[in-house]
Amino acid sequence: MKLVFCGTPEFAVSTLEAVIAAGHEIALVVTQPDRAAGRGLEVHVPPVKQAAVAHGLPVVQPEKIKNNLELRGRLEEIKPDAILVVAYGRIIPQWMLELPRFGNINLHGSLLPKYRGAAPIQWAVACGELVTGVTTMRLDAGLDTGDMLLAAVCPVGLEETAMDVYGCLAPLGAELMVETLKRLEAGTICPEVQNHSLATLAPILRREDGLVDFSRSAKEIYDRWRGFQPWPGAHTTLRGKKLIVSKMRIGGARSVAVGELLVDGEQMLVGCAGGTVAELLEVQMEGKKRMSAAEFLHGYQVKSGEWLGI
Repeated sequence: MKLVFCGTPEFAVSTLEAVIAAGHEIALVVTQPDRAAGRGLEVHVPPVKQAAVAHGLPVVQPEKIKNNLELRGRLEEIKPDAILVVAYGRIIPQWMLELPRFGNINLHGSLLPKYRGAAPIQWAVACGELVTGVTTMRLDAGLDTGDMLLAAVCPVGLEETAMDVYGCLAPLGAELMVETLKRLEAGTICPEVQNHSLATLAPILRREDGLVDFSRSAKEIYDRWRGFQPWPGAHTTLRGKKLIVSKMRIGGARSVAVGELLVDGEQMLVGCAGGTVAELLEVQMEGKKRMSAAEFLHGYQVKSGEWLGI
C-alpha cells in the first residue's frame, strides 16, 4: 500500500519500522514539531522523526492540521491508500478522514471500548487491570469511537509499571497494524461497531493525578503509582513540604490511622483505607536527593505518629 504515517513518540516507532519492513510505501511521515523542553530549553526531536530521517523518508511537522491547505494539497496529491495514526497527538480533521480508500487506521493502546482517550496505558495500569492490549480501529469524528478492526491482548503483571506495559504493547501493536493492513487489502476484515455503553475514559494525565489520597486502599494507591510512571508519579506532603514517593509497595496488615506514619526499624509505613498499609521504599523531599527509606528516616529523624498529606 501507499501510506501516510502520523505519529510522534517512541511508542509509534515500532509500528513505523514494522510497516516499512512489511514492504509498504511510506509516502510521507507527519509528526509534531520539535519542542524546547527542560531547564536548558534543549530542543527535543520526536522519535518518529528520527526514525523517518534514518530511513530517508519525507517528514512534515505542521503546528496545526485542521485548516492546513498546504498539508491538504500534499496528501491529496499523494492519494494514500490509508493514513496510519499512532500516538500522533492531534485530532484528525474530517477532510483527512475522508481522503484514503481504506480510511485512517489508528493503533490504540487499550482493548476498546475501555480506556478511550489520551492515556489508555497509564489508566489501565492505574485502575489495576490484569489484562490490557491494543486495538486497530478506523477513525471517525468521535474520541476513539470508530469501528474496531483487530485486537491483541497483553497481560499486566502485578508489579509492572506503565513503562513496562509500553514495552509489551509497542511491538504487539506493530505486528497488529501489519496484520490489519494485510487483511484490509485482502478484504478479510469485518469492522465491529463498539459497544459504547461499555466505554471508559482515559483522560490526559495532570500533575494533580499524582497526589496520593490515603483514603484509598494501599492497593489502589500502589496501582496508581505504577500507572503514573514516569509522570506524574506520586507525591504527598510531610511537615508542610512536598514529598515525592519514588518507590513503594503494599505493606502487611498493621493498626495505623489513615495518613499516619509508622516507623518500624528501617521501614517507613503509612496507613491507608480499610486497615491497609503502604510501605514507602524510596522518597525524595522536594529540592533534595532521592533516598532509601532507611536513609530518609535517619536523616530527617522521622518518628511514628507524624502525618502525610496534611
